[in-house]
Amino acid sequence: MVAAVGPKPVNLLIGGPSTFKLAELAKLGVRRVSVGGALARAALGGLVTRVQSLANGRFNSLPKEPSGT
Repeated sequence: MVAAVGPKPVNLLIGGPSTFKLAELAKLGVRRVSVGGALARAALGGLVTRVQSLANGRFNSLPKEPSGT
């Protein structure tokens, strides 16, 4: 595909788990990689998991990450 559209750049959307590495894609000629809404879905998934845990009376799923303060 890269050869077919060259010299125009190829942009790749990876919206879920992938075994590709950025360096491998660059070697193939991909110029830009986007993750679309994957980060938003990950954040929402984390929120849902924690809310479900709290709704069941458990606090074990609260994050250990720094609070930012």
